[in-house]
Amino acid sequence: MTSNAEPGPASGNGPVGVSGPTKSLWLKLLAMSSAASAAALVLTGIAAFIFNGAVGFWSALFGGALVMAFFAISLAVGHFVGRNNPSGAIGLFVATYFVKVVGFAVVLFVIGAPAWLHGRWFLIGAVVTVVIWQAAEMYGFSKARLQIYNDPEPRKDGTDV
Repeated sequence: MTSNAEPGPASGNGPVGVSGPTKSLWLKLLAMSSAASAAALVLTGIAAFIFNGAVGFWSALFGGALVMAFFAISLAVGHFVGRNNPSGAIGLFVATYFVKVVGFAVVLFVIGAPAWLHGRWFLIGAVVTVVIWQAAEMYGFSKARLQIYNDPEPRKDGTDV
């Protein structure tokens, strides 16, 4: 039996590189989630503009921007705390979440809804942003390389075993 496969490139003589954990996971997730959410939010804003004009457009963008700010704070905390204390980042996520929920609630109750705000498009923009942000985060986490075990220390004779 013969093969019709092409031979392909020749193997290199150099050593195979070591794959380590993803560098700056939180900032990568922040960039990926922000970009995906912003794109979806612009499309939602265009739909809002078609149906309700500038009021719908700005309401959808405002709702989505609040959600993006809410989630971005968590990823920024993860980045700054996770560098030095990865296991402590989860506890700080919980504390940050509580502070954000209370803080945003206080701001919304104190300021109230602006007169120009279209409630339906505000909600649609927020929901679209939550769904897309979470989907982008899940995709980013699925592609991340998280180091689970500590690498063994090299022995004095130069071997890893």
